[in-house]
Amino acid sequence: MTAHATGTREEWLAARLELLEAEKELTRRGDELARRRRELPWVRIEKRYRFETDEGEASLAELFQGRSQLLVYHFMFGPDYTAGCPACSAIADGFAGSAVHLANHDVTLTAISRAPIAAIQAYKKRMGWAFPWASSHDTDFNYDFYSSVTDEQQRSGATEYNFTTRDVRPILDATEGGVAEQAARCGTSVATYLREAPGVSAFALEDGVVYHTYSAYARGVDGLWSMYQWLDRAPLGRNETGLWFRRHDEYDQ
Repeated sequence: MTAHATGTREEWLAARLELLEAEKELTRRGDELARRRRELPWVRIEKRYRFETDEGEASLAELFQGRSQLLVYHFMFGPDYTAGCPACSAIADGFAGSAVHLANHDVTLTAISRAPIAAIQAYKKRMGWAFPWASSHDTDFNYDFYSSVTDEQQRSGATEYNFTTRDVRPILDATEGGVAEQAARCGTSVATYLREAPGVSAFALEDGVVYHTYSAYARGVDGLWSMYQWLDRAPLGRNETGLWFRRHDEYDQ
């Protein structure tokens, strides 16, 4: 017998209609936030970044692939990882279906990581992904957009992330728990794992000039987890008691 509240169809409908009003308000609020994102001032990118891609070396402007808008997912895959972050991998599983629609709406979606392009290509093949993914190895791109930190920054206790300063030193020596488990699944140490962080950044290309228009980190990328959008509508919700998810080719293991 379920321990959850039960009721009649009429009782359910009354509660559902009340919830519907709250959902509509959330939708309207989301529309307003989207408008405010679009109204943020654009910042001209002066630095010349070079990336490695499947097609060879490319500039930031060339990552647009002839379109006027670029969405970048900052994928946690450092040069010392043996595999991409499982959480980022779960998010990226939803990219392929969206990328083709975005490409036909003047938007290029790409992932960017500090791992060498050969490692990225091997991991893409393992995961069965075809979306664009560039390497920013040996560039300042990840540091400039706050998705990576140096060893020196990490040890100083003053790393910038999600528009604030955080200190990760207390967990650098962790041997158990979620962070340690994720680091182990990436084949690296906790310290090295924590030098990368997830996020999303948006750019515009106008008259040959690239502008930075938006970035979000931490829970700011929550909406990109397609599986969580489904779970939020499931009877038990997210129902998490630990790191339950795996890379999609690891569940049978």
